[in-house]
Amino acid sequence: MIRKLLHRVFNRNTPASTSTRSSSAVPHVIRREQHGITRDHINSCALKVTSTLQEAGYSAFVVGGAARDLLLGLVPKDFDVATNATPEEVRAIFRRSRIIGRRFRLVHVMCGAETVEVSTFRGSTSVGEEDGITADTHADEHGRLLRDNIFGSQEEDARRRDFTVNALFFDPVHEEIWDYLSGYEDIKARRLRVIGDPVRRYREDPVRMLRVVRLAAKLDMQIDPDSAAPIGDLAPLLRNVPPSRLFDEMLKLLLSGHALACVIDLRSRGLHHGLLPMLDVILEQPLGERFITLALKNTDERVRQEKPVSPGFLFAALLWHEVIAAWNIRQTAGEKLIPALHQAMDDVLAVQNGNLAIPRRYDAVMKEIWAMQPRFTGRSGRRPFRLLEHPRFRAAYDFMLLRCESGEVDEELGNWWKAFQHASTREREDMLLKDETQKKRRRSRSRRKSTATDKDSTSNAVTDEQE
Repeated sequence: MIRKLLHRVFNRNTPASTSTRSSSAVPHVIRREQHGITRDHINSCALKVTSTLQEAGYSAFVVGGAARDLLLGLVPKDFDVATNATPEEVRAIFRRSRIIGRRFRLVHVMCGAETVEVSTFRGSTSVGEEDGITADTHADEHGRLLRDNIFGSQEEDARRRDFTVNALFFDPVHEEIWDYLSGYEDIKARRLRVIGDPVRRYREDPVRMLRVVRLAAKLDMQIDPDSAAPIGDLAPLLRNVPPSRLFDEMLKLLLSGHALACVIDLRSRGLHHGLLPMLDVILEQPLGERFITLALKNTDERVRQEKPVSPGFLFAALLWHEVIAAWNIRQTAGEKLIPALHQAMDDVLAVQNGNLAIPRRYDAVMKEIWAMQPRFTGRSGRRPFRLLEHPRFRAAYDFMLLRCESGEVDEELGNWWKAFQHASTREREDMLLKDETQKKRRRSRSRRKSTATDKDSTSNAVTDEQE
């Protein structure tokens, strides 16, 4: 407490940390009467962090997606804070905090079960030691930033962000929005615009080309023409992104609630054909196009309804028709049904784990969903009861319904299992008995037809001999 008090006293008249520069531009300050956001819209932890930093003599704002979403009438998932205090200075003020990160050094401040991420205003990568800033930046030969801990002014921090709509600063203490780059106007116009030169910004981080598509769909915005133009030419830069990071961004896209729209947009901009292996899997399966479209629609609907979505289920859907193709090849070669399926699953996963960087923790889920599909056709004896008891039944059942809806299997199968789940024990027994009776009748008709065919063949043979 004494240390915090001394820190506040000696910093009260200091507008900015000595390790950062003051801003040269005057922001457009938007009052509460115009933007309509109050401190009551901010969660208690973020409000505590900003007010405590300001009391200690620093600038502190809620930034990024939280400010943007509040203006769009959405509920932010996270409240990030930006300040002119260095990570060490933030750490000194908050007892329950820790410095994290290497590429971008940040501070996590804990308030009970909540955590707020606090970043120091970032400076321009073009400045150097002569500007009085400690530089800690490194880029690869393509311009992609690998490490960046240059601290600067609030204006520079705004210019370093990816899109203008993400460069707004909300001061919850005074209930003002500070806007350096007309991001407020872009939000009102539903326009997504890259800050600075789009070519340079995409080279710094090629993943921004995926992010601009995802955010445009999520926020129902149009991508600014100048921001969209270079994407097709710069798409090959995605090959330089680590597969794990590319996978993480694609997963965010697929679980955004707008996966289908994003996939269509990515295709129209040429971000496939070896650049995004997962996108190739989604788009280049003509026989499974309807199935995958339904799977993405189903995922989007669940996300919008805030229902849980299993990445393992989604990947199982995306790769299913590759499994079918490998399965059919093995059966044609004479392998038995079930062993052929299991070997096909292993073959597909072996290839795709190398290409897509899908974490292996999802493999078991995918294989269980796939392996259960043939079991839905077994509707005799105790097999349906055992299938119902399987811990992965619900996911496999939903998967089977997608197959029915896409026309891959008869809808009667899905209807039967829907009725069987909700039936009483007696009704289930009756359903199995009825199903078995119908099977016997079909087999009997098949035998009679076969016998009649044989008789006709024999009769024709006799006639031929007589002639």
